[in-house]
Amino acid sequence: MRHRHSDHEPRGGGFLRRGPFADGDFRRGHRDGHREHGEYEHGEHEHHGRGRHRHGRRSGRLFDHGELRLVVLALISERPRHGYEIIKEIEDRVAGTYTPSPGVIYPTLTMLEELGHATVTESEGKKLYAVTADGTAYLAANKTAVDNALQRMQSVNTAHSGGPAPEIMRARENLKLALRLREARGPLSEQQIRDIAAALDAAAVAIERS
Repeated sequence: MRHRHSDHEPRGGGFLRRGPFADGDFRRGHRDGHREHGEYEHGEHEHHGRGRHRHGRRSGRLFDHGELRLVVLALISERPRHGYEIIKEIEDRVAGTYTPSPGVIYPTLTMLEELGHATVTESEGKKLYAVTADGTAYLAANKTAVDNALQRMQSVNTAHSGGPAPEIMRARENLKLALRLREARGPLSEQQIRDIAAALDAAAVAIERS
């Protein structure tokens, strides 16, 4: 599914839904053409529904309060991204079952910038967002919530497209995040480099032998 969103922040509030899980909503009764009401609180929208999801969650919500912000921050910590790239990445990670609207993503990015968690550079009318040192520290302080949100997204992906077990995907994302956070804390000593490399090599050997 191609996106042609501009990286100019959208005007106005309501945006059309773009999928069965639109803006966090698992309830397939919501169809395209329904407007978002109260779409975000500082860029995030909370959906409420009756019943429980199999993960012990209320049906009707993909992200708990504050989780979308963490997911967006985690994505730009991987590498700087444009707003439309973040939309596409989230869509891809849930197998196309949910596409966040620009009316959610761009206010979230603006809030991250205002909080000092993200920085933005602009070239030819396109904004590129990157994580700051404060943003990296915020991710580290909320690592459990980040891991939970990413694992939930991978569970949706696996349920709709097959692929690796969610536990494996969670562990892989956890390792990548741990490496990024450690590198952001400062230079590694020669001994630390050897220790980390040895741990990664040992894990690789164990996986090959499983």
